[in-house]
Amino acid sequence: MVIRPLVSAADQRDCIALQREIWGTSFDPVPASLLHVALHLGGVALGAFDTQGDLGGFVFGLTGIDEHGKTIHWSHMLAVRPHLREAGLGRRLKECQREQLAQRQIAEMYWTYDPSIAKNAHFNLNRLGAICRRYVPNLYGITTSPLHRGIPTDRLVAEWFLDSPRVVAAINGLVSQQDDAPAKIDLPRELDQKNESCTEQVQKLQFRVHKEFTDWFHRGYAAIAVQKTPAASAYLLAPWSEF
Repeated sequence: MVIRPLVSAADQRDCIALQREIWGTSFDPVPASLLHVALHLGGVALGAFDTQGDLGGFVFGLTGIDEHGKTIHWSHMLAVRPHLREAGLGRRLKECQREQLAQRQIAEMYWTYDPSIAKNAHFNLNRLGAICRRYVPNLYGITTSPLHRGIPTDRLVAEWFLDSPRVVAAINGLVSQQDDAPAKIDLPRELDQKNESCTEQVQKLQFRVHKEFTDWFHRGYAAIAVQKTPAASAYLLAPWSEF
């Protein structure tokens, strides 16, 4: 796979088609005009293409100023076709995104993900070295995308400090799996099996996880890793000052 910017109209049409394939036809995709403008205003719009020129995945984000006046990059979307997800393509796309930002001297990247999806948590925290210190309930509202399964879109905010020793070690595969931490949040299997009915039981589980994350974050802790358990998995948390 060759990773390069989505510069042509055909590239951008392919990206829109892939967005609809992943998030559903009722989902409002990032339009070609925004993909194009982002390339001229410090954004990142990268696609991974095979030897036939077919788009296998993409990453898209915007650069801006946060509420503290700091220049950051917000990675809005990352998508990889299902048959390529075990080939490390998502990781390559994030690494290329990081390299582009390093050239612009941007040191921080943020994105969101569903805290109930353990494989995404593993990718973000264990493989990339991101941390989480914010939990946002129902960030995008109830959407029509089948990927969101008709439930509140609760999200953790991943923070990626691009030049930190933690991230550099993770990118180079030098971080061993962490087995212990001062605090844990269990991620029960039921929460990873939500469906469109959004049962009362699932809502209670989501409420409990939200409360636990919020309590630990208020104490100055960060989610730093994910550990597999017999029941399902668990987030590991530690005081951010330790890192």
